[in-house]
Amino acid sequence: MADVPAKEGKYIYCIIAATAPETFSSRGIGARGDAIYSVCGDGLAAVLSNSPVKPHSATRDNLMAHEIAIEEVMKTHTVLPVRFCTIAASDDQIREILQKEHARFKDLLDKFTSKKELGVKAIFKEEVIFAEIQNKYKAITDLKASIISLPAEKTYFQRMKIGEMVEAALKTEVEQLKHEILRQLTPLAVEVKINSTFGERMIVNAAFLVEKDAEEKFYRCVNDIDAKHGARMKMKYVCEVPPFNFVNLTIKV
Repeated sequence: MADVPAKEGKYIYCIIAATAPETFSSRGIGARGDAIYSVCGDGLAAVLSNSPVKPHSATRDNLMAHEIAIEEVMKTHTVLPVRFCTIAASDDQIREILQKEHARFKDLLDKFTSKKELGVKAIFKEEVIFAEIQNKYKAITDLKASIISLPAEKTYFQRMKIGEMVEAALKTEVEQLKHEILRQLTPLAVEVKINSTFGERMIVNAAFLVEKDAEEKFYRCVNDIDAKHGARMKMKYVCEVPPFNFVNLTIKV
């Protein structure tokens, strides 16, 4: 028995303020390469593309298509990203949504106008931080010295203890530098989102919502931190991303 084709719908990428429809150069999600365009209603617009009404799996290609479309729109508009795989039935339903959610969307657009999401990640350099810990924490140095001449089979518990002490020392170093970084950057932001870190050496993984006219000052502060601690850690600064950390609209369709 032949498969029944999925109904056609409208995949929504983001909400913007606009009074005239537009088309964009990015291609829609999926393998069909659908055009991306906007549908307007009462001063707002939804950016969308045609799509089968079926779940899009969260593959790298699909996630990238979703993000690239929003990034293109962001070049000329304040954007409210919409949750991945939000599909409406038709352009008419899109207009109904814009009308029903007008107050919420308008308030959020006002909040994010003239602001940018800036990302900062920092991670200790492995060879540097463990050398620092060896030199800085005397208890670790003393315990290592006390077993250096003993056979390995007789020092199992001591070596376990050294590993635990190094782990605790690393956590201390991470927390101290994380506190310093956030103490300097947080006052320059309207809002801060602290994300999960990955691996024991990662110091901070944070997003900052910053007024556009404060971006240069924020960037200088990041550079100052990097100049001070760059020998012992790597920093990554991301400045051209949609505000995914601060808004990810859920729209009931």
